[in-house]
Amino acid sequence: MELPTAATNNRISTKGVERSSPVRLSIFWRIVLTSLIIIVVMAGVNLYALFQLRQLTALSANMATRHYPAIESAKHLHTILYAQLNSEKKYLAVRDATFLQHFDEEVDEFHRGLQTLETQELTPQGMQLLEDIKRLQQERLMILHTELEKGRLSPASLSAGYEGRRDALMDRISVTLQQFIDLHETGISVGVSRSRESSAQAEAVTEQLVLLALVFGIALAGFASYTVLRPLRQLQTHIKQIGQGNFRTSLNIRAPSELRDLVDAVNWMGAKLQELDDMRGEFLAHVSHELRTPMASIQEGTHLLLDEIPGPLSQEQRTTLRIMADSSRRLITLISTILDLSKMDAGMMEYRIVPTDLKRITDMSINKVQLLADAKHVQLLLEAPAQRVWVKADALRIEQVLDNLLSNALKFSSEGGIVKVLMKPDQNAGVLEVSVTDGGPGIQAEDLPYIFERFYQGNIKAKYATPGSGLGLALAKKVVEAHGGRIWIESEAKKGTTVRFILRLTKPGTTA
Repeated sequence: MELPTAATNNRISTKGVERSSPVRLSIFWRIVLTSLIIIVVMAGVNLYALFQLRQLTALSANMATRHYPAIESAKHLHTILYAQLNSEKKYLAVRDATFLQHFDEEVDEFHRGLQTLETQELTPQGMQLLEDIKRLQQERLMILHTELEKGRLSPASLSAGYEGRRDALMDRISVTLQQFIDLHETGISVGVSRSRESSAQAEAVTEQLVLLALVFGIALAGFASYTVLRPLRQLQTHIKQIGQGNFRTSLNIRAPSELRDLVDAVNWMGAKLQELDDMRGEFLAHVSHELRTPMASIQEGTHLLLDEIPGPLSQEQRTTLRIMADSSRRLITLISTILDLSKMDAGMMEYRIVPTDLKRITDMSINKVQLLADAKHVQLLLEAPAQRVWVKADALRIEQVLDNLLSNALKFSSEGGIVKVLMKPDQNAGVLEVSVTDGGPGIQAEDLPYIFERFYQGNIKAKYATPGSGLGLALAKKVVEAHGGRIWIESEAKKGTTVRFILRLTKPGTTA
């Protein structure tokens, strides 16, 4: 047999690994960019909240610097206005110059206050009201000066209608001042309402922006995590497949640069394992094929000797030849199993799936192991429907499965035990379930996941004198799955083992 050379190894080691992939962001830059975007979004929310806060502050400052001082000044002018009236009335009543001096001082204070309001007022309506007050005040002073110039110094000597005109002007000044106060009070009300509306709107918008930023941040972080975790999960699944013996498939995924290097390394590892597995399969197939012919010759020669064709045998010679015949039979069976598994792995196993009477096949398998069961005093029981049970199967391969299951059950059964074969058709599901149960020591829980792997026999094998090859269950699994069925094991330590498999039901004469 020609084994692969080092050059071949180098060619295979790179197989399935070389691939072109677009440049993708590394994990570091994904985290950095995600963080930056979240920071920018949150900064935008904070800037909006700051802008709204500044607007509220401007409204409050406008009320504090314009409206409230204007209202207080107007109220003070109102007080000074009636102080003027009192000083005038006192002067006219007692003709004391002191009261006239007080009147002049109050007039000057009124003018100064009015000028201050004029410099601070910004609205046209407010300026117009102040102009009206100023004009009315001048008109009032003018009629007073006219009376003083005429020398009418006592109330009795005042012109007719003076007090009426004066009081009317005072009322108009007072009303205009009140309108000015109402104007600024309205401004305060409007500012408060606007402030409340702006505050409520800012609160609602800020809440929405914060919620949107939170959702966007979580979505962005989730997407970044997903783009990192998804390749890791795919890589984990691929590594599990490699662990289960599937070396041929290479993983080709979009991933960050750091993970791509890891994916390439795993693909390289899978290619190397596939190379080794191909070498092993080729070696086993070659060796099995080369051994089969001489082993068949040894078996035939042993049977000729047992038949005493060359001459009579002593009892010791006959016993030795029977041991040789049994050993050669077991070795040929092992070689055939290895060859069958090699064909299955290479996809070269041919199946002739036709309607098959599984009850007849089961009877044939039981008859094969009946002598071995009698030797161990093990009772073989078959529970099956009275009528024939037809399934879609290759009769030879399913018989091989039953032979392996029954041989294992007998091997692990104790003296005087029972091996039970149960056939349970399910017409609704269209399947037949077959189970083989023994009363042996069972299988440890840690061995169950590996029981169908080749050459795996578990920790129980050392307790039995007749060791197996560990290939029977692997072959049974391959055959059952090739029929579209399923096989599994139910076992518990010290309570026996049940192997179950299902096949599709059919009717005789139908096309498989």
